[in-house]
Amino acid sequence: MSKDEDLWVFGYGSLMWRPGFDYVSRHQARIAGYHRAFCVYSHHHRGTPEKPGLVLGLTRGGSCRGVLYQVARQNADETIAYLREREQVTLVYREVQVPAVRLTDNTRIHRVLTYVAEPSHVQYAGRLDAEMQATLIANGQGKSGRNPEYLESMVVHLRDMGIRDAGLEALLIAVQAKLAG
Repeated sequence: MSKDEDLWVFGYGSLMWRPGFDYVSRHQARIAGYHRAFCVYSHHHRGTPEKPGLVLGLTRGGSCRGVLYQVARQNADETIAYLREREQVTLVYREVQVPAVRLTDNTRIHRVLTYVAEPSHVQYAGRLDAEMQATLIANGQGKSGRNPEYLESMVVHLRDMGIRDAGLEALLIAVQAKLAG
């Protein structure tokens, strides 16, 4: 990113509903080459090292719809510093630049900042079965709150965007069943 360009940030998890930074515009967008998955053990925001939660990460393959934020160039450095502090607490996420398509007008944005899960990191959970995902999420709690609230917020915000994710909706039902029983 050059100093005379605005910063573009892609959010696919909690950045969708709680960005925490000032932005000029917000759009639905899609990136290719990565998909959203509960593939990261949370030791900070939604769990602890002793009792990890489970949070979303971008992992290789497919595509992902999320939110694209345009940040004024004069706020870019401050926003990047904030995102690094938030997203790279334990370095389980790697900062990358990817292209994205703004869905409102199909404009391609060539350099978009986002965070992908690092498969070599000890907190990378990979593909866990639905039962293990539900157990971790039902029991997780960290500095940012209870893990079930994170999942519920994700499902609600995807619905608000017109996206029904059958896998996440089934996971939410499984977590709610664990909490009820």
